Amino acid sequence: MDRNLLTLTQWLSPAYPVGAFAYSHGLETAVQAGWVIDPATLEDWLRDVLSAGSGKTDALWIWLVWRGDHPVVELDAMARAWSPAQERLREAERQGAAFAKVTAEVWGLDLPPMLLPVALGAAARQMAMDPEQVAALYLHAFAGNLVAAAQRLMPLGQTAAQGVLSRLTPLCADVAAAGRGLTLDDMSSTAFLSDVAAMRHETLEPRLFQS
Repeated sequence: MDRNLLTLTQWLSPAYPVGAFAYSHGLETAVQAGWVIDPATLEDWLRDVLSAGSGKTDALWIWLVWRGDHPVVELDAMARAWSPAQERLREAERQGAAFAKVTAEVWGLDLPPMLLPVALGAAARQMAMDPEQVAALYLHAFAGNLVAAAQRLMPLGQTAAQGVLSRLTPLCADVAAAGRGLTLDDMSSTAFLSDVAAMRHETLEPRLFQS
């Protein structure tokens, strides 16, 4: 049994105290705007985010940090600059700080406060984890959190929700694997409506989520 896999599962569990349940990554705005209305449109939205938006870029940040070709502090600064909206930045910042604090204390790692994908990549490197596995499970947890958020925002039953997540699982694996051959020059994001939703959420009232 790979003990690192069990540790990684713990880090990315909904029970890990990073407060992921408080964030919708702009999905709340998308639902209120009528862009996401049912399981099919939710799946399409998440596919775009994972393959062409913040899912893809987060996976690449994990890979870049794990490789160690650039100083971690430099990559963290770049990841902050890459964020398209204030709430999107705060989401990654607060979760990353919480992840770094708990993980450093429990596993004795050197983890200053960083954005979540950067902190995860740094922790994975120190624990000699498989970066492709780390990125894949991160993306799956990310998608799972947004599916759970959708259940609080729209009519979406448990079976339909799990169906959406199941169909996204191969994509999580593919995006994670693709990061192996990418460099900093390949950093790109074209899920523009997701970014617009994150920007609009800053003034959305009423709302349930912080992003």
